[in-house]
Amino acid sequence: MKKTLILVRHATAEDHSLRIKDFDRNLIEKGLNESAKMGDWLAASNIAADVFVTSPAPRAYQTAEIIAKKLGMNADELVLDKDIYDGGPTAYMNAVNAVSEEFSKLMLFGHNPDISYFAGYMSGTDLGSMKKGSVAVIEFEGLKWEELSAKTGTLTLYKTPKQVSEAD
Repeated sequence: MKKTLILVRHATAEDHSLRIKDFDRNLIEKGLNESAKMGDWLAASNIAADVFVTSPAPRAYQTAEIIAKKLGMNADELVLDKDIYDGGPTAYMNAVNAVSEEFSKLMLFGHNPDISYFAGYMSGTDLGSMKKGSVAVIEFEGLKWEELSAKTGTLTLYKTPKQVSEAD
């Protein structure tokens, strides 16, 4: 069965400062709008997932929450994976490899630089640095989640909030 991995970088958040720990940064108004716009675009494009896994950092969780709602999913169904926040690309790989075979589509919400590196690692395509709020769709043929690894997927789509806005 075909597997689809949808990687979403969190949308625009508060700047890092001495008053706010990096983990605790929230989305700002621009990020809330980016998330809603991308959620609407995903829904209109019939791009959805069976399971949503997110970093528990507020900016990633808020992005996931908004997009999940736009796709008709309840926020309480989001799976939190604490390792995604600062666990490096290995944490992303572990999250993907742990998905149950009952699911064919996974949406994973995370952070740069790890999510950009992971997209390139899985697809063999260098996206550079994924833009805030952007979505990368990678498809895998004939593999189980636990079998996915380097360059086993094909990047089929990359879309940024700016591209979605310009298409309106």
